[in-house]
Amino acid sequence: MTGETGTGPVADPAFGQIGETLIHQAWFISLVKATFVDPEGNRFEREIVRHPGAVAVVPVTDDGSVLLVRQYRPAVDQWLYEIPAGTCDVEGEPLETTAHRELIEEIGHQATELTELTRCLNTPGFCDEVTTIFLATGLTEVADNRQGIEEHYMTVERIPLSDFDARVDDGTIVDAATILGVGLACRHLAATR
Repeated sequence: MTGETGTGPVADPAFGQIGETLIHQAWFISLVKATFVDPEGNRFEREIVRHPGAVAVVPVTDDGSVLLVRQYRPAVDQWLYEIPAGTCDVEGEPLETTAHRELIEEIGHQATELTELTRCLNTPGFCDEVTTIFLATGLTEVADNRQGIEEHYMTVERIPLSDFDARVDDGTIVDAATILGVGLACRHLAATR
């Protein structure tokens, strides 16, 4: 990446990774101690969570509502409203296939069209996870296939897109991928209608 000045692009100072040691390997994430060198040649270390990536899907119905899941998240000990999402835990699986699978598993819907909206870094201060966010349209109901304890208890909530911003403003919806994804979906839908 480069910065901008009044005269054009400026090269960023050169950092580089020179090593990495595994601290802990979990089911799909790992914790490593990585060694870097700064632009002046000084070494420094950072603990980094390595993550295989994820997909998140904004399912928009023909009547202009978004389907969100409401599920318990142990890491924050809260029930959250979120767009359907999941880890890229099947090696070699295309992102679109993962997105279709998550729609079926979590909300029991298939989409005739998936549009990639963006790829974002969730928490780049300590984790390399990249989430690809899709818009799903042309939805039809199918049997769901929920995985895990939390998904067993989650519900699917239909929220009109016209009410979404108010739910963010009042603190009902706080999940970053959901806020970003629905905002980009609304922008995309407005531009294509």
